[in-house]
Amino acid sequence: MLTMKISTAYFDLKYLLILIISLTYSCKPQSTTEETLSVSNEPATLLTMGQENSGKHIVLVSGDEEYRSEEALPQLAKILSTHHNFKCTVLFAQDPEATGIVNPNYTRNIPGLEHLDQADLMVVFTRFRALPDEQMQHFEKYLLAGKPVVGIRTATHAFHFKDTTNQWAYWGNYHNKEGDPWDGGFGRLVLGEHWYTHHGHHKHQSTRGLIAEGAENHPVLNGIPNGEIWGPTDVYGVRLPLPGDTQHLVMGQVINREGAYDENDPFFGMRPSDSEVADRNPATDEAYNPNDPMMPIAWIRTYQLPDGNSGKAFTSTIGSSTDLTNEAVRRLLVNATYFLLDMRVPESATVDLVGAYSPSPYSFHEDQYWDQKQLKVTDLQ
Repeated sequence: MLTMKISTAYFDLKYLLILIISLTYSCKPQSTTEETLSVSNEPATLLTMGQENSGKHIVLVSGDEEYRSEEALPQLAKILSTHHNFKCTVLFAQDPEATGIVNPNYTRNIPGLEHLDQADLMVVFTRFRALPDEQMQHFEKYLLAGKPVVGIRTATHAFHFKDTTNQWAYWGNYHNKEGDPWDGGFGRLVLGEHWYTHHGHHKHQSTRGLIAEGAENHPVLNGIPNGEIWGPTDVYGVRLPLPGDTQHLVMGQVINREGAYDENDPFFGMRPSDSEVADRNPATDEAYNPNDPMMPIAWIRTYQLPDGNSGKAFTSTIGSSTDLTNEAVRRLLVNATYFLLDMRVPESATVDLVGAYSPSPYSFHEDQYWDQKQLKVTDLQ
């Protein structure tokens, strides 16, 4: 009888303890759920691709009004993370009053730039940005450390501060001061050139990439046959010779459009099969042959900010969202990534497009266009 009472008491105590434990833990999932919902209800301001242990961390900064960097850089990040195991963080221009909505026309805010503090490589594709102090400081810190930079297309004129008293005005494209190391702004000092001119006829003459003399064996050009690089964006003009130790990798042959112009066509009527080499740019009053001399469209160089460490920069003036439909353009950017990170460049890097990719025609849009489009950051995942 005594044994039975003790046994009964034991089971009563056991179930009481189980009940207490159950009640204690039942509160935690509710709290966690609430926290998760509160986080998930916040609009995403950036994209992260790849795992924390994916190796090198690449931060890709978009923000241009014309060449659809908000489409190009997420696709490039997908290629780098999916095929090459890099961790990628993609940032976008956004109006602070509409967080999580991509607005390339808003030039004064790119949230998430603090990720540059831990980045191994920066890919920048911005145009005439005038960012606040707290955001510009992350660019400055990154470049003073001499970390590597990939600059695409409008990155040559990445910044522009209309207020000449702004403390960052010297980073701007139109900062002209002979003898100043910042003469020509960020574009000239870091990438080798600032915005200068269109060398080909915009939306009418495309670009074919020819390997520069002496660069045939450069690892950035691994797996890229001569003439395979092509894009519907025109060649940018630069002032030759480019400064410092700049090495030309790819020259831009200006090609005439052979088909009919179509404003709604992502390529505006131009095609990779176009073969007529241009001997003039009909958009200019000045008669000149845009292929004599040819302009470099991809180069590598060393940069150094005053009082900073030296670093490596790769610049490609080809690279709009529509340019990325070309396999050789994608391989050029992937190869440059490996090279700048001091990693062995693959002989023929995998650069297959990831997911559906239908880039928009490059063009400027009114603010109303972006207000109606309501493009969420998450739509680009």
